[in-house]
Amino acid sequence: MKPNKREHLSLLYDISELSALVSDSKDIDTFLQKVVRSVASHLNADVGSIYLLDDSTDELVLKATQGLNPTSVDRIRMNIGEGLVGVTMARMEPLCDGAACNNPHFKFFEEAHEEPYTSFLSVPIHRGLEKIGVLVVQHRQPDYFDDADVMALKAIAAQLAGIVANAKLMIGLRQPVKAARPQTLPGDLRFIKGKASAAGFALAPAMTLKDSDPLMADLSDEIFHGSSNAYKRALRATIDQLKQLQEQLVQRLPESAALIFDAHYMILKDPRFDRQILELIRQGSHAATAVRSVARQFIALFAQSANPYIREKSEDIEDLARRILFNLRKEKGEGLSPIDGHIVIASQLYPSDVLKLASEKVAGIILVNGGTTSHVAIMARSLQIPMIICQHSELLQLPANTPTLMDADLGNIYIRPSEQVRRQFVERNRVRVETADEVVRMQAQTFTADGTRVQLLANINLLSELTLAQDLKAEGVGLYRSEFPFIVRSVLPSEEEQRLVYERLFQQMANRPVCVRTLDIGGEKVLPYLKLPQEANPELGLRSIRFLLKHRDVFDQQLRAILRAGAHAGGQLSIMFPMISSLDDFAAARQAVNDAIGELAREKLAHHHQPAIGTMIEMPSVLPIIDELANEADFFAIGTNDFIQYMLAVDRGNENVAGYYQPFHPSILRSLARIAESVNRAGKPLSVCGETAHDPEFLPFLIGIGLRRLSVDPLFLPRVQRTIGMITLDQARNYAQALVVASTLRQIDSIRSQWRASFQSHA
Repeated sequence: MKPNKREHLSLLYDISELSALVSDSKDIDTFLQKVVRSVASHLNADVGSIYLLDDSTDELVLKATQGLNPTSVDRIRMNIGEGLVGVTMARMEPLCDGAACNNPHFKFFEEAHEEPYTSFLSVPIHRGLEKIGVLVVQHRQPDYFDDADVMALKAIAAQLAGIVANAKLMIGLRQPVKAARPQTLPGDLRFIKGKASAAGFALAPAMTLKDSDPLMADLSDEIFHGSSNAYKRALRATIDQLKQLQEQLVQRLPESAALIFDAHYMILKDPRFDRQILELIRQGSHAATAVRSVARQFIALFAQSANPYIREKSEDIEDLARRILFNLRKEKGEGLSPIDGHIVIASQLYPSDVLKLASEKVAGIILVNGGTTSHVAIMARSLQIPMIICQHSELLQLPANTPTLMDADLGNIYIRPSEQVRRQFVERNRVRVETADEVVRMQAQTFTADGTRVQLLANINLLSELTLAQDLKAEGVGLYRSEFPFIVRSVLPSEEEQRLVYERLFQQMANRPVCVRTLDIGGEKVLPYLKLPQEANPELGLRSIRFLLKHRDVFDQQLRAILRAGAHAGGQLSIMFPMISSLDDFAAARQAVNDAIGELAREKLAHHHQPAIGTMIEMPSVLPIIDELANEADFFAIGTNDFIQYMLAVDRGNENVAGYYQPFHPSILRSLARIAESVNRAGKPLSVCGETAHDPEFLPFLIGIGLRRLSVDPLFLPRVQRTIGMITLDQARNYAQALVVASTLRQIDSIRSQWRASFQSHA
């Protein structure tokens, strides 16, 4: 019997199955064989095969098969565009044929013994624009595969793409040698002032993430066990720890439902890595020396690659070697890894790096010389990891395990803090914890001092923030930033993987409104696996809705996932488009939603039939057409961060022009008042979800111009409610009117000063 479409969806891999598929394989060949066996089983097919692209010859090579002649592995090769497999790679789209041998592109390979298999289905395996290979299933019965099989195999290929890419990478290894870099030590550091990025406090030993890692240095062999049996035990312990870290992360951050240690697993599955280490030990090398020697060979090869993705993987090899050496120590100490419980110092971090740090329970992060994006900071805050950014490169030379104290509320870093400093901060941290444990007495509804109702919603970046939003009585989610499931992964999430994230969002906020903003990437929000071309002005380039309308496959997949996840959300589901600059953009995006609804209906998949469709107001170009747009959209949200940036032509991340980023600029205030007037006149809901929504001086202005919905990060909810409860509607209107009339920043500063004095006297 063949599974129906609904059963297909339940057969897709979950994270535990993926983890088992990798960790239970003794080497890469076994892993690939398990993949094809599993895929064939999932689709009830007679044959499952995987072809990988050999980058040196540009040929697709059969690397594993279940059903075809096993001796044809590594023998069958096709150019891109040659045979059904090659055509699949050339077109980068599925190919389904119920009578494959009659297809003009069919290529016969006598050694394959595939004559009995009539039906053929193949999908490309890719990570963004990177071509990895082709996944194939075949069946004896003619016309066996249908649209449900195509959808299921596409989803499986997307889930496996990252792991298979790393397997492909390891298969192509060579072995040059590279010497370790010498380590230098810094001067006598004591106190460093940095910039607070994610609040918190940490007092812990420091560990730098850099090439010359202490465990990779030629330390005395006496601190390590040296035998082959000790190495095997350390290797087994490392594998077990990676499994445990992965499980911890999935619990803490559901968006990361992917194997973040997939590269580590693939290195371990390469027999050359393990065998070379054991051979060196057999020849008389100490186990620690053997691990370092082989790791350096692999690191050198990866670091010399012209492919930036491969170069990045050299860090995974070093990290894996460090873990094995950690487990070879005679004195085990505490923790599951070298950085467990440490303050990590790094020169650059990506969201995926923050994921790994979160899985290892680091105490804090110090980022040296930039190399960050706002999303790294947001992730650190969401995961409650204190983070400071500073411009002192000498920190990267700090000896391992140097006692360090970081006050991430103020951005202060203390190296080898004195007992007096330690006591002071430990006491402050104790008071902070006790205060945080107190129940915040938030009211279920928010009112001004004279009884005007204001709805408070939450901005959600990661699902882990939903609990706080619920505890603080948020009335719903005014902005779910859907890019985070994309940012935290190393491969584009499939429709099914996205659906699971959105479904949990709707379930946790049951009976409360939820607004999902479609993928907002571009500018500072980069997805490396998409390999998009570099742009001179990325903030003015192919970002947000522009990207989605150009890449409809990504857009359609996300819309389908949202609609399917919201099948039982009732009237509480809203979909919002970012960076809309014209009525045409909005109409095209709205039509994409309608197309997705129609497609899901034809496929008889449960979905939401009529979500509210709205738009972000961020672009100056919508001001002249705001009346027309107000008639078309179901609701609006003003993203004041980008709105101010584009209105004033100021890069808010550029310190050279930071003084020009003025939320209280006359043009900003008058534009916001005009937007509110137009949208309110049309009777459509309007909210603000930028940083001004929690600014105590901006709040009365927003209420004064007619805003009755505010969406803020959960931690700001208590302060916003308190501020609103201290002002009357008349006060807010008078304040807003005075600000709108003012024509210079100096006049506005004077009005704000008067407001502060008046507000404080009544507080």
